[in-house]
Amino acid sequence: MPNRENWQGEVLRDLNADSAPPAQSAPPAESAPPAASPPPAESAPPAFEARGFGGSAPDNPAAQTGPGAQPQFREGAGRGTPPQGPPPTHPHPQPAYQQPLPQQPQQPLPQQPQQPQQPHPHPQQPQPQPLQQPQPPYQRPQAPAPRTPDSRPVVDQTLAAATLRKPLHGEPLTTRATRAIRRTVSASAAREVAEITRTAEVLQQPVTTGRQIAVTSIRGGAGKSTVTALLGTTYAHYRQDPVLFVEADPALGSLPLRLGAESLRWTTGDVAGIVEPQMSLLDITGYLVQLPGNAWLLPGSQGQIGAMLDTRAYERAMVALRRYFGVTVVDCETLPAEVARVALAAAQARVLTTPATLEGITSAYAVLQWMQGLPKHVIAGTVVVITELAPHPGLNLTEAAQKLKSTGVRVQVLPYDRHLAAGGAIRTELLAHSTREAATRLAAEVFQLSQKRH
Repeated sequence: MPNRENWQGEVLRDLNADSAPPAQSAPPAESAPPAASPPPAESAPPAFEARGFGGSAPDNPAAQTGPGAQPQFREGAGRGTPPQGPPPTHPHPQPAYQQPLPQQPQQPLPQQPQQPQQPHPHPQQPQPQPLQQPQPPYQRPQAPAPRTPDSRPVVDQTLAAATLRKPLHGEPLTTRATRAIRRTVSASAAREVAEITRTAEVLQQPVTTGRQIAVTSIRGGAGKSTVTALLGTTYAHYRQDPVLFVEADPALGSLPLRLGAESLRWTTGDVAGIVEPQMSLLDITGYLVQLPGNAWLLPGSQGQIGAMLDTRAYERAMVALRRYFGVTVVDCETLPAEVARVALAAAQARVLTTPATLEGITSAYAVLQWMQGLPKHVIAGTVVVITELAPHPGLNLTEAAQKLKSTGVRVQVLPYDRHLAAGGAIRTELLAHSTREAATRLAAEVFQLSQKRH
């Protein structure tokens, strides 16, 4: 029991004990703070000890001075008697100071072998990513370029030099002189000029799409190539747009010879696989034979025996070339060849040539009767040309023409011409006056028929 008379000494002893550092107890290993760190202030509740009523830490080991200590009361102490002097003050709890742990030296990580870097002029700036180029659309692989054929002459020069004579005029000199005198003393010259003017107006009519005119015959030797050459030459003379001659008769056709072509290279079958829609007229004419004036020729063969022309190749060539030329005149095979039937069906106008003989008129009449069973526009757009192969045929041409007109076709007569009968290149200045008039009327009538059919 404490001594009541010496209680003040106990209070002083307690105060001294408070001012001394409290005895440290060994904290648990897993939760002990560092030795120099005071207890955390966040967990210390506001409490105080009643000095003089309980023993100090050395006297009372059960007394707690750390955080969370509850007030202790000693037995026999005066309850309700506060100790003298100001009560001990406790400052606001400060955050616990922790001594920094000693840092362990870091072991350097094993370095990976670095790849050699390319030197860059600006290593600090990011490299711009290359732009993705747009992928071109899929294009169908193009066919290999066709082989360029060799140029071949139309006529053997040695053969021509040995056999060719000076070309004759279409009519004798006496006939030409008589006509000139008649024009001088009569008024027929004015009528002739007026008729030529009307014909020229018809031939110069504009076209929206290319006109195709097919020329065929029943048998060979009927003047088919000659009529084709006369028609195309007339169109090239009167019209401003280009004119095309197409030879769809590869079996030794004579159209290149009649037009005066010197050499041949590309044929209809070759051009059918070359022409593309994006080509220009200048590109197309590089595969054609240029003729005097604004005319061009596409031959059917190079004069080779046994040459063939496929109907599909002919159709591809004609469809591709149609938009480049105002008028196309086609020299077809003789009927009933397959290419000739295709050409007649696709043309806007048709010309059927027949010789001025009884055999020729009979064959033409049989064909016209067969054509009457076809659509009406076929026979309505057909012109029959009776060609005189001799100066005085033993046939009444007027009665023959009336017989053929009864089937619904139109009929023209091409008179005998010495220049045409020679079979060489046609020179318009050497044609007979009647031949030029007949060719001009025929060209105007066929062109009018082609304008009616779209």
